[in-house]
Amino acid sequence: MSITVTLSRALPLPAIMAAGQGVTFLPVDTVRDIPHGTRVHVTTALDPLGDGAIASLPDSVGLIANIGVGIDNIDLDAARARGIAVSNTPVVTEDTADLAFALILAASRRVGEGERYLRAGHWSQSGAGAPLGTRVHGKTLGLIGFGEIAQAVARRAAGFGMAIRYWNRTRRPEAEAATGAEYVESLQALMAGADILSVHTALTPDTRNLIGADALAAARKGAILINTARGGIVDEDALCDALEQGDIAAAGLDVFDGEPQVSPQLRDREDVVLTPHIGSATVECRTDMVRRVLANVVAFLETGAPRDPV
Repeated sequence: MSITVTLSRALPLPAIMAAGQGVTFLPVDTVRDIPHGTRVHVTTALDPLGDGAIASLPDSVGLIANIGVGIDNIDLDAARARGIAVSNTPVVTEDTADLAFALILAASRRVGEGERYLRAGHWSQSGAGAPLGTRVHGKTLGLIGFGEIAQAVARRAAGFGMAIRYWNRTRRPEAEAATGAEYVESLQALMAGADILSVHTALTPDTRNLIGADALAAARKGAILINTARGGIVDEDALCDALEQGDIAAAGLDVFDGEPQVSPQLRDREDVVLTPHIGSATVECRTDMVRRVLANVVAFLETGAPRDPV
């Protein structure tokens, strides 16, 4: 007899054993399709589990195993009220930091515009060069949030000789010592003092639209904004206004409010580099994520607790 674990979408997961039994992975269209007796439901960042969905889970479900480090797709209060544990897969740090720095370089050096210029034949037709970008080395990097991913970005920035500053709810002296980052007491002061700003906070009710019109107005003229955290942290309308006015020179975005739908305002702008939420999209990282979600599933089935509880 096998143990059934349901999936919010079909995923290429390998066969595994837990508590001496085989595990069968069953994709379901909605939570109402989850069979009674199921103990674990696996979901992804693209599949929201709000309070209504969690209320519809069978009483047997004891774990929601999320694939991804962010858990804003899950109503944690609703899960907690039903006594359902939630786990994540905190193995995306270095790959997401790689992408954040790729976006820093692409937005600063106008890589996307240059490629489109070449592919359209403008270089060969006119002989003129593509629009000029701005240098990255030696600039000041402002990190909004200072968790593991932000610290990994700071380590990369050190190789570019950048001055590194950060704002966070709590100061992190040990991380400052390890990365050479300087703590700034307010978001407005960080915005005003950085050439490049990179968002690394979690999306919560308190951080929704954190980077809005007021924060963007405080930014240094011509600053560049990067977001690889969550789309709802940046007010996209306010960002487009700041870009249009020239207050923000460029942006690099991997996450969007309402993704996979992306605002036409953003899609139509030449000064924004857009990627489809690919911070963890490397073969190595996705392999690590699968291993970690399976480890959480097995740990819960065998011990009653996941490896990575949220």
